[in-house]
Amino acid sequence: MFPYIYLASQSPRRQELLKQIGVQFELLIANPGEDTESLETPLPNEKAHDYVKRVTFIKSSLALARWTNSGKPWAPILCADTTVSLPGTTTGEILGKPSDAADATRILEMLSGKVHEVLTAVVLILKPEENPLSLVQISEVTFSHLSPEQIASYIASGEPFGKAGAYGIQGLGGSFIPTIKGSYSGIMGLPIFEVSQLLDHAKVARI
Repeated sequence: MFPYIYLASQSPRRQELLKQIGVQFELLIANPGEDTESLETPLPNEKAHDYVKRVTFIKSSLALARWTNSGKPWAPILCADTTVSLPGTTTGEILGKPSDAADATRILEMLSGKVHEVLTAVVLILKPEENPLSLVQISEVTFSHLSPEQIASYIASGEPFGKAGAYGIQGLGGSFIPTIKGSYSGIMGLPIFEVSQLLDHAKVARI
């Protein structure tokens, strides 16, 4: 039984969700020299499902390398990544984190009044020498029609930045969403039902 895991993410939302299900963790985050942002650049014509899975596997490999160089005792390593997609649209297949206010406006205008997908990939490394466990959880989110004033006000709040799809369902962005189909926690960034099953399989303790 492992008393804790390593979490390869700085996301406060993922940390909050792990605490919610009683999992103790230690952060295993990127070193200053690692260019993690460039990893999130989609390949030409890449589909959202392939993209989020590829990025998460790369991030988990980097996390394993960090552990190898850390001298710390072994514990399972959890890594996750989330993206937003408007399937079937060439400009909206992968909607990542907005680069600035204009980009956030563009993304929110695309999502306004439509149903989009939120895809969260999870990779759990059980042992350094074994292939990791992985999954991609997909939820559907319906956005209400947003006025230019609503979009401008939301961007002024600062919440869209650093979030795939330029919104956070757990914050002010939740007021734009009449319905979801899937996992609320998955939309936040970590589907706790599926993650709980992986952690139980890995024999990770709960408190």
